[in-house]
Amino acid sequence: MKLRTWVRRTPAGRLFWRVFIGSLGGGITVLGAIFLVAPGPGVLVLLAGLGILATEFAWAGRAMEKTKSAAKSAADKSGLPIWVKYFIVAGGAVVSIIAVIIYYWR
Repeated sequence: MKLRTWVRRTPAGRLFWRVFIGSLGGGITVLGAIFLVAPGPGVLVLLAGLGILATEFAWAGRAMEKTKSAAKSAADKSGLPIWVKYFIVAGGAVVSIIAVIIYYWR
């Protein structure tokens, strides 16, 4: 039996599950919002948090779709070819990994 099914068998379990998903998804969404202004993959973390929330809350699914469309329109307005966008994302990931390795090496 799946964990979600097992927990949601009772009314108290359903309430617990919604609070748990709300807390987890809300925390990740807030972290994504912080990453929008701080160094980090803000939009990706924000979408991950909304995706978690969307498993239990319909409003989060609608917010996630709006966020995805806003990110896509912003990417389209940049006018860069798709291969350049992939190169920038891959380069940012490599730089982030190197920065973390250097930080923990010291």
